[in-house]
Amino acid sequence: MTPDIADGQILEIDRQVALDAGDIAALPTLADLERWVGAVLAAHDETRHELTVRFVERHESQALNRDYRGRDKPTNVLSFPFEAPPEIELPLLGDLVICHDVVIQEAVEQHKAPGDHYAHLVIHGCLHLLGYDHIEEDEAEAMEALERELLAGFAIADPYRSPT
Repeated sequence: MTPDIADGQILEIDRQVALDAGDIAALPTLADLERWVGAVLAAHDETRHELTVRFVERHESQALNRDYRGRDKPTNVLSFPFEAPPEIELPLLGDLVICHDVVIQEAVEQHKAPGDHYAHLVIHGCLHLLGYDHIEEDEAEAMEALERELLAGFAIADPYRSPT
């Protein structure tokens, strides 16, 4: 069931899998994505309710990270907000590009369940689509606090706490 977001709008996610191999069964389902993204949008009374979530290999993540962020390495999640011309009103929020191998590697290194790490990164990426950032310390604190709050709603531990 797709969650209602705001004013009866239905969340629409284009879930794309562009993986050659690997444990695709570990990918979040469309229902997972709808829960996580829906929570972010509901917390913001957001009217934009359509986005793409694309799961990619390292080479695609690295190329996008290099071309759009100037960092020549794969990364866990990239956020590409949709910016419509002022005269056009569309419900598009943007795109998330998630590198499956990086997410799984980080989950192992950080002693996290892959599903919990995916939830964190989808929420984190959606907050970027909504304009949040973590460059300045005060911005990072606000963004991380909201991530903690949203993840707690799914019984997921603080992703910034060091494992004991």
